[in-house]
Amino acid sequence: MSKPKVFEKPTGVKDYLPDTVAKLRTIEFRVLECMEKWGYRQIITPTLEFYDTVGAASSTTDKKLFKLLDQNGRTLVLRSDMTAPIARVVASMLKEQEFPLRLSYHSNVFRAFAEEAGKESEFFQTGVELVGDGSPEADAEVIALAVAALQAAGVKSFKIALGHVGFLNGLFEETLGGREEEQRALKECLLNRDYVGYRHRLKSFELDEKVLRELDGILRFSGGEQVCEQANAVTTHPVALEAIRHLCGIVEVLKAYGVSEHVLIDLTMVGDFSYYTGMTFEGYASGLGFPVCSGGRYDNLLTQFGRPSPATGFALKTNRILEVTNAERNEDDRRTLVLYDAAHRGEALRAAAELRSASRGSVETHFVHGAEAEQAIVKSDGGTFRFRGHEFTDIQSFLG
Repeated sequence: MSKPKVFEKPTGVKDYLPDTVAKLRTIEFRVLECMEKWGYRQIITPTLEFYDTVGAASSTTDKKLFKLLDQNGRTLVLRSDMTAPIARVVASMLKEQEFPLRLSYHSNVFRAFAEEAGKESEFFQTGVELVGDGSPEADAEVIALAVAALQAAGVKSFKIALGHVGFLNGLFEETLGGREEEQRALKECLLNRDYVGYRHRLKSFELDEKVLRELDGILRFSGGEQVCEQANAVTTHPVALEAIRHLCGIVEVLKAYGVSEHVLIDLTMVGDFSYYTGMTFEGYASGLGFPVCSGGRYDNLLTQFGRPSPATGFALKTNRILEVTNAERNEDDRRTLVLYDAAHRGEALRAAAELRSASRGSVETHFVHGAEAEQAIVKSDGGTFRFRGHEFTDIQSFLG
């Protein structure tokens, strides 16, 4: 294997240049501020975790985990999500705090993908976990907060697709009981939105015509509240019926929040995280083919850490949101250039210090000769200035 060149990076990671970082940070700060207003307090967990605890409990399969050994030979992982690390903290350092707990975070997470997949191995998530409340009210709260967070991030047009893992589990158990391999195959097709493959597999199972029509018909179970009525008509399984009842309860609460216009029900949704136990949802922005947020209920995860409790939450894919929003510059993001020569150095640097104290905008100082400044400054049509290839909103000159 050839040695990488000095400017090469590992597959799946990228550099973020200053302008992009500024937009990313703007999205992050606005979203975290929104979450704080809803009562969620920020938490930071380590980048490295033990494989035998958080790694084994995470949503990510072993082949997608980045593993390494510490000096004592113990297997560590780069965190692949934030839910499992937060569950560890809730069951240990926060074990004396009463439920419910509302926690928020912004972190980078890591997933190992095949080189040909073209997916990112490191990406950013901003999200929340609501621990200790198993009610439809709690699920509705995190969905309503996801709507508010997307709006705070600057996403103008989006839809939240809401599902429940219990519906498919119950329906498949009712119609394909004991046929675990067939159930897994159908769920895999639904997870990948491969409806052609789903129908092809159905036909290969040699099912009763009535069952075949019912399982094919669920592909149309997407839309408003009428979907719940349609679902009730095709199953009598208690798990599936309870899932529908829970979804109806969530929708009622979302109406009270005034956000139901952003939400549709999709009973073909399969949560791609193994620890999801109930409601799941994904947020899609106009013009983007993959979700910008996802979440759901995971009532069994904290049991693995010794503190059984219901929990629900979501995460925004912050770097994906960069593709669908422009974080506008606010008035405090001005970029001021202070030019000075040797005779006016003290005056200019004092003025720069005063500007930095008075504003959150940036202030750069440059030592120049008068003739050099006159030749280097170019005024653009938008009212900004360029100096040595960089753009500024204002210029203060301290030259003789």
